[in-house]
Amino acid sequence: MKKWHKWTLGIVGLLLVAIVIVVVLMWSTLSILKGTEGLSGKTETIPKTAADELPPLTSGESDWICWLGATGDNRSAVTGIIKDWSKRLQKRWEINYLCQEGETAVWSAPVIQGNRLVVCGRDSMNDLTFCLNAQTGRLLWHTSYKAKTISNHGSGPRATPYIDENRVYTFGRAGDLVCWNLFDGQQLWKVNVNDLGGEAPTWGHASSPLVIDDKVIVQGGGTIRTVAFKKNSGEIAWTSGSGTGGYAAIRMMSIEGTPAILAFHSKGLAALELNDGRELWNVPWVTDYDVNATTPQPFGDKVVITSGYKVGCALLKVSRQKVNILWKNQNLAAQHTDPYLINGYLYGYSGDSYQNRGAFKCLNLETGDELWSTNDMGWGTCTYVDEHLICCDIKGNLFLMKPDPKKFIKVTALPRALGDVSGPVWTKPIIANGLMYVRFKQRLVCYNLVEK
Repeated sequence: MKKWHKWTLGIVGLLLVAIVIVVVLMWSTLSILKGTEGLSGKTETIPKTAADELPPLTSGESDWICWLGATGDNRSAVTGIIKDWSKRLQKRWEINYLCQEGETAVWSAPVIQGNRLVVCGRDSMNDLTFCLNAQTGRLLWHTSYKAKTISNHGSGPRATPYIDENRVYTFGRAGDLVCWNLFDGQQLWKVNVNDLGGEAPTWGHASSPLVIDDKVIVQGGGTIRTVAFKKNSGEIAWTSGSGTGGYAAIRMMSIEGTPAILAFHSKGLAALELNDGRELWNVPWVTDYDVNATTPQPFGDKVVITSGYKVGCALLKVSRQKVNILWKNQNLAAQHTDPYLINGYLYGYSGDSYQNRGAFKCLNLETGDELWSTNDMGWGTCTYVDEHLICCDIKGNLFLMKPDPKKFIKVTALPRALGDVSGPVWTKPIIANGLMYVRFKQRLVCYNLVEK
């Protein structure tokens, strides 16, 4: 055999070995990415509703009515939670029909007010909205509208609904903002932001709406980067800015005693007047793929923002006229999972969501210095309740941890809370009125979290 033949075969062999090694090392990541669209496990037929015996609307002591909860600070008001899960939590009910057929994955979280739980779904042609009895899981009503979407990490809604007294607002990935009667699901009004000059970002509209005073506000993109509608009629109240919208929820902040809106759009963070949408300031914050997806975290006259793709995080000091960056680093880079500000410290997941090998970190909020980091909880999402954080990794394992700036404290864990899953669990746990709701695509599982 000629010498150059031997060299060629050797190089080809080395390349094949390298490819095999890379595939083996990346197999878990590739499996997660591959499993983002399709459904996982059994899918049930949507059952008949109880429309002829709808209970009156009620309120609970610790409702969770929107992405940031009833108190607007991403904290559950539930207390007295069970802190030993070694014998597993009691499963109250489970349903498996929220998504129907094919690549219809939905990442939207449920919202709860009293005896009503509202959650979004999807079939091949329609966005679906379901209302369940929050205690029993019985279907009270469901409704739908046609929406043309693509299957890019699932064709279903990303945004979490907002319950406002006797109404509920949903925002689909195709740009449909809809107001429903919470009692019986009657559609009260519907607009599509794309018809008004909006434009969806790469992975679809995802901005969870904010209802405040007489307005409902979302990121619309295009010529209506942020847009406020009159909540009772769907008429435009104001628009602000142009360009690609972000994936982050709209957040309210008081700046020098005046309410303002924080919109974390594709290129930065903008503060807007609540009344008319006038821009106060706009801080550049650029990431790969224009992904700003975490909710801004305001406190006092400061705001924490963070993004993935090795961009990191920053602490901003704001006024109505200007913004000062107090610090900026890569110690925490959260792709689309919200961190928490607790007693002067920042806690949260860092890293990208396509793998279960992220880090959970604690930072000194004043300096941005990393105090500790752990990989004992994979990568996931978390919810604050009863002075603890409940974290769910992308395999559906639940962890209860106690925030402490000195060290990582894992209190207990609940493996496979969602059973067998294929693909990433990207929806955060929701806790309301003593119950915990965990969602994965077509599946929603309810657990007792407080001793009865």
